[in-house]
Amino acid sequence: PQSPPRANRSSGTMDEFYCRYYVGHKGKFGHEFLEFEFRPDGKLRYANNSNYKNDKLIRKEMYVSPEIMAEVKRIITDSEIMKEDDKQWPEADRIGSQELEIVMGDDHTSFTTAKIGSLLDVQSSKDPEGLRVFYYLVQDLKCLCFSLINLHMKIKPI
Repeated sequence: PQSPPRANRSSGTMDEFYCRYYVGHKGKFGHEFLEFEFRPDGKLRYANNSNYKNDKLIRKEMYVSPEIMAEVKRIITDSEIMKEDDKQWPEADRIGSQELEIVMGDDHTSFTTAKIGSLLDVQSSKDPEGLRVFYYLVQDLKCLCFSLINLHMKIKPI
């Protein structure tokens, strides 16, 4: 069976892995965004830029263990996102955009869509099944990323 078309696909080596997520918009407070990436060397990079009430850019970087990297890969693989295609997903608009880029072995896939406010947005899209996979994968990855940052950057132990 042939694999479905993808938004952006290229070849790499079997052990390559990279994952980047971005969500943001440009509005009255400037370019506000959240972005994180898991790099092949195990570095987790996080950035959150909000100018609301004069907030500043927050950047965090840390290295995670091979076990954490394996868990990120497992979450992505189990989601089956690499079988999806973003052609029928809502396009980025003035409200904002989301991007998910994954390199896993020989697959390099990028997804771009509008911000998703709730599951109602997912259900009313032209591809609710594919967008639901994206929505839940992003929730899982954000939760893992925030947990790792909070555990690693905690100033006062509980």
